[in-house]
Amino acid sequence: MAFENLQEKLGKVFSRLRGRGKLTEGDIRSAMREVKLALLEADVNVRVVNDFVKTVSEKSLGAEVHQSLNPAQQVIKIVNDELVAMMGGQNVRVNMASKGPTVVMLVGLQGAGKTTNGAKLAGYFRETLKKRPLLVACDVYRPAAIKQLQVVGEQVGVPVFEMGQGDPVEIARQGIVHAGINGNDMVFIDTAGRLHVDEELMDELKRIKAAVNPNEIMLVVDAMTGQDAVNAASAFNDALDISGVLLAKHDSDARGGAALSVRAVTGKPIKFVGTGEKLDSNCIEPFHPDRVASRILGMGDMLTFIEKAQRNFDDKKAAELEQKLRKNKFDLDDFLEQMQQLKGMGSLESLAGMVPGVSAKQLANAKIDEKLITRTEAVILSMTKKERQNPSILNFSRKKRIAAGSGCRIEDINRVLKQFEATQMMAKKMAGGKPKMNFGGPQAKNSKGFRYPFR
Repeated sequence: MAFENLQEKLGKVFSRLRGRGKLTEGDIRSAMREVKLALLEADVNVRVVNDFVKTVSEKSLGAEVHQSLNPAQQVIKIVNDELVAMMGGQNVRVNMASKGPTVVMLVGLQGAGKTTNGAKLAGYFRETLKKRPLLVACDVYRPAAIKQLQVVGEQVGVPVFEMGQGDPVEIARQGIVHAGINGNDMVFIDTAGRLHVDEELMDELKRIKAAVNPNEIMLVVDAMTGQDAVNAASAFNDALDISGVLLAKHDSDARGGAALSVRAVTGKPIKFVGTGEKLDSNCIEPFHPDRVASRILGMGDMLTFIEKAQRNFDDKKAAELEQKLRKNKFDLDDFLEQMQQLKGMGSLESLAGMVPGVSAKQLANAKIDEKLITRTEAVILSMTKKERQNPSILNFSRKKRIAAGSGCRIEDINRVLKQFEATQMMAKKMAGGKPKMNFGGPQAKNSKGFRYPFR
């Protein structure tokens, strides 16, 4: 999980601060030394760390304590605010064209995940903003690069324009012409990468930039490479004047140094992060500095959780389910559908990490079995429609048949039925007039109303 080491270390620092009724200058300086070490161990750029610690120390020592906060809470608030500022303050959106297709030029080193994450990004805009994107294959050097783009493009439902092993500059130019003719309002140009930054690579990218005049130059970097990702961002920015960064493998980077350093070093914002291996819109997220700071300080990220839910839970189906709940007609088909929608929201471990108060350490020994949902699906789909609608008829012989059909044991079938009964009981309580979660209500949409506990 992203930032798990940093979250744990900062948690210990602030826990000690909370244990003191009044903070002395020595307490603050000692805490800042530990914060500095934690940031350096998280592979944050040294200059960024020094500036951060200096600013937090000065504000902590010179701040007038807010009436509603104790001294420890005041320091945590300052750290939170400075973390947000260090990462850019707020989410920065992709630069959209006022006329014609929006052209996004994807650049990066070979192996950073440019092709895969570029396809995810195109799929994200297709699903969330109802755009009609086009992927353009301009990597004519790497073996099977064009075929890879076609495969991932098909998986996310985005067409691919290619002209074989031709001139990448001309391919990019013709790709935009093709988009105009076919009504594609966004064009994602997948350019070639290298194992390292060289003059030949940058020259080609400069020529593509001059030919198509992109609205956005999105650099894709691998978060797990730490300061190498920051160095690559600096090099590409110096040569191309990038407009934003997509941080791939963000959820696999336990340290988080790249996310905390890129903006401060390059001056360019992280706009998106890749958060999983699957090719769907839930495996890429807009980068919100305030939400990331909240996760680092152990306060979760309920807004991102709600947004994921909004994307995956169909309003019409939710209304139908509500009617079934009111009539006590919730069956195994409904149970399966809810599990599949939850599965579509992404990794269960990443979702748990968005819940306030759930730390990486608490999750360390938790065995979140992603295969459990798959086994549950197999069990339910091996039942007849009559059995799914009325599980009470499932005797031993029926369970034996279902076990053979699903490749599971009878114990697995009993486990699924117990889970269903528990869910059914909860559904009856909800149908009895108790409040239900509303993913689409005004509170979910009003991000400005969200406040941290110490504000």
